[in-house]
Amino acid sequence: MLSTLEVVTTVTVGLMVGVEFSVIFVMNRILNALPGDSGQLGHAHGGRMLGALMPFWYMGSVALSAIWAVAGWHHQGTGLVVTAAGLLVLSVIMSILLLVPINNRNKTWTPENRPADWQEQLERWNRYHYLRLAVILAAFTLLVAALV
Repeated sequence: MLSTLEVVTTVTVGLMVGVEFSVIFVMNRILNALPGDSGQLGHAHGGRMLGALMPFWYMGSVALSAIWAVAGWHHQGTGLVVTAAGLLVLSVIMSILLLVPINNRNKTWTPENRPADWQEQLERWNRYHYLRLAVILAAFTLLVAALV
């Protein structure tokens, strides 16, 4: 049972890293290259869509990591899992304090109502996202190392 939990947790966090990697290095570049207001509308739609999904994914990853840490408390690698869970908690805190407020504004913007500094706000979101991606990538790396 513990082996299944380890694999499910690692795959769940790994897929989350992949999605967030794709957002910053693929989707944002595609959206930013679109003509006219299409890119901004795409960012708003992506904010609505991923903003609805990612909280469950992030919290699920924290929960799975915590369960793994408790279930495997006396197994080798538990310290790595506990550290990974702590990093995932940090990523949730970062999301709530830094990224969600910008996303909540962004997902309501249209070309008619967006603020004059909308591009600067998206750039700030991107900077925070890079940092959060580094945190969840570190957590994923620790989970993989704990499997060994």
